Amino acid sequence: MRTRRPRSAPIPQSAFAGFRFPPDIIVLAVRWYLRFGLSYRDVEELLTERGVEVDHVTIYRWVLRFTPLLADAARPRRHAVGSRWWVDETYVKVARRWRYVYRAVDQSGQVVDVFVSPRQDAKAARRFFRRAIGTTKITPVEVVTDHAPVYPGGAGGVGAGSLASNRPVRQQPRRGRSWPTEGAAWADAWVQAGP
Repeated sequence: MRTRRPRSAPIPQSAFAGFRFPPDIIVLAVRWYLRFGLSYRDVEELLTERGVEVDHVTIYRWVLRFTPLLADAARPRRHAVGSRWWVDETYVKVARRWRYVYRAVDQSGQVVDVFVSPRQDAKAARRFFRRAIGTTKITPVEVVTDHAPVYPGGAGGVGAGSLASNRPVRQQPRRGRSWPTEGAAWADAWVQAGP
C-alpha cells in the first residue's frame, strides 16, 4: 500500500505572475500615472523613450489592477496622524445627488479621514469625528474649521479643548478668536454628547 506524502501549502502566486513585463516596469508605469497625473499615452511615450514598447490600453489595465495593491502596500509606511487637524466640508454631486463631503487633514498635509453625508448637520459632523478618531486612535489637540454652523461654536459648545477658525483674525467675531485647552480633548466630549 502506498503512503501519501502530505502536500505542502501552495505557494502564493505573485500579483505580477503571468504578465509579459517585469514587475519593475509595471510598478514604474503605474506610479508615473498616479503620482504625476499623466495620461496613459504620456506614460506610454515615456516608456517608449526608455526602450519599452507597451500600449496605453495595457497601462490602463495595469493601473486598474495594481493601484489597490500599491495603496495597500504604502498604507503601513504612512507617518502617524498628527494632533492638529484642519476640517472642512464641501458640497459635491455624487451619483447625480448633492452630498456633503467632510475631510480632515493633519498638520503635515496627510488626509486623516473623509466622510460623505446627505446632510450638513451636527449629527453628520459627530459621525465624521467619531469615525476619524476611531480609525486613527488619536484625539486631536486642536481642530481648525471654517466656522461652519455644524461645529460647536466658541468655548460654550466645545467643552475642554481647542477649536479655531481658518478665517483671518480680522474677520472673526471678537469672542470667537481662541478657545484655550484645558487638558481633555474637546472632540471626545463633543462626539460622546450626541445630538
